[in-house]
Amino acid sequence: MTASSKTAARYTANNAFLPYKIPKNVFAETVTQIQHYTNRLFKFRITRPANFRFRSGEFVMIGLPNAEKPIYRAYSIASPFWDVELEFFSIKIADGPFTEHLQRIKIDDIVLMRTKSTGTLLLDALLPGKRLYLLSTGTGIAPFASLVRDPETYEKFQQIILIQTTRETAELAYANELVTELRRDPLIGELSNQLTFYPMTTREQSNHMGRITDAMRSGQFFLDTGLPPINAGEDRMMICGSIPMLKDCANMVKAFGLEEGANNAPATYVVERAFVS
Repeated sequence: MTASSKTAARYTANNAFLPYKIPKNVFAETVTQIQHYTNRLFKFRITRPANFRFRSGEFVMIGLPNAEKPIYRAYSIASPFWDVELEFFSIKIADGPFTEHLQRIKIDDIVLMRTKSTGTLLLDALLPGKRLYLLSTGTGIAPFASLVRDPETYEKFQQIILIQTTRETAELAYANELVTELRRDPLIGELSNQLTFYPMTTREQSNHMGRITDAMRSGQFFLDTGLPPINAGEDRMMICGSIPMLKDCANMVKAFGLEEGANNAPATYVVERAFVS
């Protein structure tokens, strides 16, 4: 079901469904898959409108047809541009005005999606380089899930370093699943050998404890991975996560000599400030 439909099922708290008129600038898509990883994190997939185009790393505004004026939130598209469906990775917030409803969706329910995609985490926003660092916390890994499944990423960079920091090891399940699937992906194939995944936790004991900023500043990250210290001439970075994380990482990479870029002015690092966390 797409925006061309006159009505869509309306999701309500008691699972009742009512006629709902879809605005012209909104798609009404069907949930095809849901996977709950923890009591805080889940992913879901929806049908993709035939005329919807986006670039890997972009986000869209999504909502639910549960009010006359639905609430919309920015969600990074986790699937790559070529995928026949759209994937999203979400946090659960018990009393959140949007996520308290979103986390209860079922297969065949309707999700609303505005027709325009946008974002700053695009390859075109970065100058050519040798290594691409993807720094994320929690569900901030979503746009990077899109980028690491895009062959163009491996064509533009010799090495891709995906970093995710979570509180507990169970919250790394989505990323671990992503990397495992990449290794046997027929499209990416041997290109995945260019990918390094560095998972971290801040509360539960794991191989890599703490924050990525501390690990990089101390040099421990480079000892663990065998990668050279950050070099502004070769290294590029994308950052996505919580507001404090964005600030800390931006300060760190600027201290390394990197400069913030944009789609119309490429440079050596970019930040996604619209991410919902």
